[in-house]
Amino acid sequence: MEHRKGTRKVSDIPAEVVELLHKGELQTVNLTEWLAVDHLVLLENVLDELGFGQESKPILHRLRDSSEKKIMKLIPAIAREWQQVLDCKSEVEQSRVFTALAQHRSDSVRCWAAYMVGQNPQWSLDQKLTAIRPFAADDHFGVREISWMALRESVIAELSESIALLEDWVHDQDTNIRRFAIELTRPHGVWAKHIIALKENPAIALPLLEPLMSDQAKYVQDSVSNWLNDASKSNPAWVRQICDNWLIISDTKETKRIVTRAIRSITDQR
Repeated sequence: MEHRKGTRKVSDIPAEVVELLHKGELQTVNLTEWLAVDHLVLLENVLDELGFGQESKPILHRLRDSSEKKIMKLIPAIAREWQQVLDCKSEVEQSRVFTALAQHRSDSVRCWAAYMVGQNPQWSLDQKLTAIRPFAADDHFGVREISWMALRESVIAELSESIALLEDWVHDQDTNIRRFAIELTRPHGVWAKHIIALKENPAIALPLLEPLMSDQAKYVQDSVSNWLNDASKSNPAWVRQICDNWLIISDTKETKRIVTRAIRSITDQR
């Protein structure tokens, strides 16, 4: 069951898999399953699991009545509900529940916990980055994506400090951590608000990009090239210049691959 390949269509997902996903007893294995999870059904089960069954009705009622139906809106909405539940609990209880969510077997539940980090108004940017690190390094693709989305607003609000703090991340031995630093700061991003300052002046992020110009991991190469491709939509000349410089500085197959992918939108326009 855990080593299944997953289906291409939601309708083809076996009923037993759906049931286990909604009980929080199984991880999703592909995007089809990830999108098929009914987070409200899962939430009801997890609330009961963690001893909050009596509080579930008003929470579920608010979420069902809200306009946040799409998954990328629903996940942060659920995170806010959890935070409200914990605000009136002791520090010991807060720690117990957050740890249970952050280490839950369900990747969807861990996504809620990642947004709880990003939306915590009491934490500084540095504290949020420290707390989000396990999610950025998670073994599940969905949690890794949500982790950078959860901190997107914080990065936009404190861009200069964010880039300074992330400079160590791009030298980390963990491929996922290096990639996170780049995805978090993409000018356009996917399913996320654009970072206007980086669209206007992408050079601000060079301290993060340049150390990875010849990264060995394709996962990181793809992220760097996508970052530059984003920038090429508003600053094509700058991206072309950066890529030309990188090819001179670094004559490696990794750099060549990054550059080829980085300028794909510029090339297509010719």
